[in-house]
Amino acid sequence: MTRTRSRSGTRLRPRTRRGNRSLAFLLALLLAAFVAQPAGAAEGRPYTNPVKSQKGADPWIQYYDGNYYLVTTSWTSELTMRRSPTLAGLATAPSVQVWADSTASRCCNMWAPEIHFWNGHWYLYYVAGQGIVDYNPTQRVHVLESAGSDPMGPYRYKNQLGSAWMLDASLLTLNGSLYLLGSANGGGTQNLVIAPMSNPYTPSGAFSTISTPTYGWEKSGGSVNEGPEVLQRGGKTFIVYSASGCWTADYKLGQLAYTGTNPLSASSWTKKSTPVFSRNDGAGVYGPGHNGFFGSPDGTESWIVYHANDAAGEGCDNGRTTRAQKFTWNADGTPDLGSPVALGTTLAGPSGESAATPAAYTLVNRNSGKCLEVEGGSGADGANVLQWTCNGGTNQRWRVDDLGNDTSRLVNVASGKVLDTADCSVADGADLRQWSWLNNICQAFRLVVTDQGGWVRVVGARSGKVADVADCSTADGADVRQWPWLNNACQQWQLKPV
Repeated sequence: MTRTRSRSGTRLRPRTRRGNRSLAFLLALLLAAFVAQPAGAAEGRPYTNPVKSQKGADPWIQYYDGNYYLVTTSWTSELTMRRSPTLAGLATAPSVQVWADSTASRCCNMWAPEIHFWNGHWYLYYVAGQGIVDYNPTQRVHVLESAGSDPMGPYRYKNQLGSAWMLDASLLTLNGSLYLLGSANGGGTQNLVIAPMSNPYTPSGAFSTISTPTYGWEKSGGSVNEGPEVLQRGGKTFIVYSASGCWTADYKLGQLAYTGTNPLSASSWTKKSTPVFSRNDGAGVYGPGHNGFFGSPDGTESWIVYHANDAAGEGCDNGRTTRAQKFTWNADGTPDLGSPVALGTTLAGPSGESAATPAAYTLVNRNSGKCLEVEGGSGADGANVLQWTCNGGTNQRWRVDDLGNDTSRLVNVASGKVLDTADCSVADGADLRQWSWLNNICQAFRLVVTDQGGWVRVVGARSGKVADVADCSTADGADVRQWPWLNNACQQWQLKPV
């Protein structure tokens, strides 16, 4: 037998060898549990829904190479994307235009965007109409291809996917083959359809229907199956889709499980008889739907992103906000999506987040490597905006606030005032300065993707001209003005989180 003493020196009761073995076993279990934790895992940064409060409908989140990417419906002729190293940061991340199009056949009311990676490129799928008055009958699915592996592009147009009315394109990879999913009209209902693809932008066969609304909960306000999204785990494949009219509080999610041998056949998909994600009146969540899925940075957690309203009668418009939450899995390998949580609830973010949530951004000129700043840290209206060696000063830090119309205001952290075009001029060379917020178009800007690596141009919403370093100077104090887009490095800026 062994004897031990307490820290005070008091003799303790002897332990038997059996007791020692038990203690050793427990210690081994604890050590094994510690070692089994994912390398580099960190507690998720706290976040609060909504993840996006302006234009938050039909959200898609992708985690890639250290950042989350979020794209949502615009219902305009352009699409914007946000990037952040934390889920929490998406709420305030800059909305950057990744695509705009004036081509009549695909110009208008863009919505339901999502991105998928394939052979070194991202493919951005979206719906667009052919006019701004009665666009609904002309809605078609289109696909873009990125220049490289940056999810923010730039993108080029690749193809229209099919000639008939269709919504909500997504991709399914199963048994080494690629398929296109969507939602199309047929027999007075809106149904889920599928077609084989030879590549991400070319269908190689006809569409077939794999799900029609059959249950009462799929027919609230309209008989609708739409928004098919793939969820795969442990060799099982599911399609989670939106059911009922999006204009109702009963918009919800249903589930198909792949139980057959041919993805193009409806008989290979088994529909769950009850919805898997529905309104939560007690939490003030109505019409949750049009979801996507993403994983935590360390790969240990499953997450859902979706839109919802916070009142029963708010309908199917831009009042819907983007929300996200973690979900779990049942013992039989099926997903347990749980119930939508209330807005304003602070939750732990995805596990494995290691970066801090950005508080603001610097804008670094591509030609000079210098930062956009308010001269001398002045707090006065009319203080000049110029470039200077980056030094971490608050007068070089900018918040980018979404104005809800595909434009943003740039707020200087030091002064609280905004980037402003002097005298609302549209002339070449008009000065950029700071001014108190007047909520006018001369203080609104578009951030437009220009090149891979986060390079953007800062475009005045009124003038259509860009922030330009005068004479392409690399000197401290060189003036920043507006000028027509010349596609040169002096007019390109990189948003760096601070």
